[in-house]
Amino acid sequence: MDKPTVALVGSPNVGKSTIFNRLIGVKQAIIEDTPGVTRDRIYGTVNYKNYSFHLIDTGGIDMETGDFNKEIKGQAMLAIDESDVVVFVVDGKEGLTANDHIVKEMLMKSGKEVVVAINKADTKSFKDHIYDFYELGFNSYVQLSGEQNFGIEDLLDEITKDFKPYTKEEDNDKVKFSIIGRPNVGKSSLVNALLNEERVIVSDVAGTTRDAVDTEFTYHSEKFIVIDTAGMRKRGKVYETVEKYSLLRSLRAIDRSNVCVIVLDAVEGITIQDKHIAGYAIEAGKAVVLVVNKWDQIEDKDRQMKEFTKEIRNNFAFMPYARIVFLSALTKKRVHTLMPMIIKANENAHKEIKTSLLNNVIMDAYSLNLPPTYKNRRLKIYFASQVDTCPPTFNIQVNSKGLLHFSYKRYLENKIRENFDFEGTPIVLNFKNKGEDQSFD
Repeated sequence: MDKPTVALVGSPNVGKSTIFNRLIGVKQAIIEDTPGVTRDRIYGTVNYKNYSFHLIDTGGIDMETGDFNKEIKGQAMLAIDESDVVVFVVDGKEGLTANDHIVKEMLMKSGKEVVVAINKADTKSFKDHIYDFYELGFNSYVQLSGEQNFGIEDLLDEITKDFKPYTKEEDNDKVKFSIIGRPNVGKSSLVNALLNEERVIVSDVAGTTRDAVDTEFTYHSEKFIVIDTAGMRKRGKVYETVEKYSLLRSLRAIDRSNVCVIVLDAVEGITIQDKHIAGYAIEAGKAVVLVVNKWDQIEDKDRQMKEFTKEIRNNFAFMPYARIVFLSALTKKRVHTLMPMIIKANENAHKEIKTSLLNNVIMDAYSLNLPPTYKNRRLKIYFASQVDTCPPTFNIQVNSKGLLHFSYKRYLENKIRENFDFEGTPIVLNFKNKGEDQSFD
């Protein structure tokens, strides 16, 4: 199911980023402990009780100093437009400002549900302004301190009060894959090339979300749905200038996908935004295929393929298991190689390993390479089991997970991959102390 979207807006220095970090928490991401993904953290996923939603942090809106430029305006307007709930953060220490009233007018015109978060409620001067904020005229107010971490649960309760509990969407008879990537890499051309393949039978169906274009088709007697993020509704120029916010257009598509096809530009090469988009797909636990498009424009194809592959492996070191496809959506050369990769990645994401086979691999790996001792103690492994798929997730019972070094975790993951084909999908290893709840986190 589609996750709701929540945006944090407000003036500079009111504490939006601190609240953002509190809300997303210190969730153990799949790509944590692996180099290669560095980004301005303006998006996050919040999991609270039975709810899950996207969270956007926006730049500070400051008109008094003339800093309310087109980019910041675009960020705020796009975030508000895309959101189901807007959290309007104000400064309980300073009281209401002229900026707050201008932001209020923007939010009133948007018609979106607004929660006013009165931050810095732990300060002495807060009592002097406590009633001023109710002049804004909204229905929901929460007093909190992002710095001191109080009132955060009250804010979460207010945000999620009308949300439906989040559940994984299961549609076993149709494999869904999204075509994602930065603007102008050829996403729509690739969709068209796929649907025009001779072996593909196309039938139009209505889009299942308000933004993306879904097309159902049959390939080798199997049903698929391709989600074309480039087909989302056109926006004004003010949105198009805010390139990093175009990531938001991919988030909903990523959520609904079994496989994410990440499109790169062979001519322009790899950019930071390419890595950002890939990082979100991996954090969502999705199987992936990397596509290098516009390959028809490369002259020395054999040499360039080797060099580009090396560059991809260096830049996408956090996903060494991803298969790479070189093609041209324009000429349709090598397009036929993509669907088998998507099918393989999806199958591996759904793969289940017998407990006995898994334990044999883990115990053999442990015997061959004992973990180092720390203060005369050594990590011991007792038992391993697979507890989920999409992505394949494994619980490993140990004597003390505090003795686990990230390099040894990577060693065990590599051993699992050597023995079982998980090409195209991330896998998750959860280490549990003996007696700790062994259910999936």
